[in-house]
Amino acid sequence: MTANLLTHRTEGSPSAPPLLLGPSLGTSYALWDKVAPELSAGHRVVRWNLPGHGGAPAGAIGPGATVADLAALVLELADSLGIGRFAYAGVSLGGAVGLHLAVHHPERLTSLAVICSSAHFNGSKPWEERAELVRREGLGPVAATADSRWFTAGFTVPELVRDHRDADPEAYAACCDALAAFDIRDRLESISVPTLLIAGREDPATPPAHLREIADAVPGAALVEIPGASHLAPAQCPAAVLTALRAHLSGDAGPGMQVRRQVLGDAHVDRAQARQTPFTARYQEFISRYAWGEIWTDPTLSRRERSLVTLTALVAHGHLDELAMHVRAARRNGLTEDEIGAVLLQTAVYCGVPAANSAFVVAQRVLSEDTAEAGNPPSSPPD
Repeated sequence: MTANLLTHRTEGSPSAPPLLLGPSLGTSYALWDKVAPELSAGHRVVRWNLPGHGGAPAGAIGPGATVADLAALVLELADSLGIGRFAYAGVSLGGAVGLHLAVHHPERLTSLAVICSSAHFNGSKPWEERAELVRREGLGPVAATADSRWFTAGFTVPELVRDHRDADPEAYAACCDALAAFDIRDRLESISVPTLLIAGREDPATPPAHLREIADAVPGAALVEIPGASHLAPAQCPAAVLTALRAHLSGDAGPGMQVRRQVLGDAHVDRAQARQTPFTARYQEFISRYAWGEIWTDPTLSRRERSLVTLTALVAHGHLDELAMHVRAARRNGLTEDEIGAVLLQTAVYCGVPAANSAFVVAQRVLSEDTAEAGNPPSSPPD
């Protein structure tokens, strides 16, 4: 590990799509403690610390640091882990790093989520003053007001407040320098990666208007406002942040989601995603990554052959709801009605006549519905 490499924590399968998580000024990667473990069910999650934060060495940045400097450190970290392209989500200063990457290094990002952040941070003067204060008096005075800037009244996360107090003053001040100089408003229209903005409705530091400004400028960007959340939304409202991130990342969860949509159809997958809850989300990610991303993408069998196998297995176990879905999938994979009928006839021999009879009823219904939708009269169902 090089001396300036960002300290970090990795979670999830090394073969899963990579997701980098960036922190807010004054926090450590503990900011993501209630979100990262859940996201790691479907992603290789890498959360990183700012220099001088969370016990990290402070020497990677100094006076006059910029967001570009921090973004370069993030890319160096990704390179050291063998990560080429990655999804990225960041809070406040971490979100500014994500915006810089999206503008200047779009080839490295698969998607971007900017949380409680901004394309500018209200000019340079407040940050210059804070940097001067911290260099002169340390972090005590600033840390004393962290709760009011970070959370709604009556809420706190002691570990994060402690991280704020224990950060290296010089590294913290250098991060203030970076925020003072940051203004990327004139480049937002150039962002082309799928972008999600998450705003805390009670955030005094980067209120929803700041996120709305980005959403209005970035083509195709989506905006989610979280009621009751202040500046550190992943710590205060983790379930809401997790739901928003999962919905955003599901469109970019590697080849699995692409194959799933190609085989089952957008309408089916969209319905499944719409019904997704925090309880079922990990299962949905598992299906996309494992069944569709590893099994259905294996080139040993063609998709037509996989449909033949799948239909037979579903009949054998009596999974008729799944059978209906995969009859439609078989048609997308190129099987004709006669070929589907031949598969079901074979199951009568090896799985049993009652099982095949039920399967024929399901398949005839599905094929008749598809024929009717295509404008042709349906054939008569079997007796």
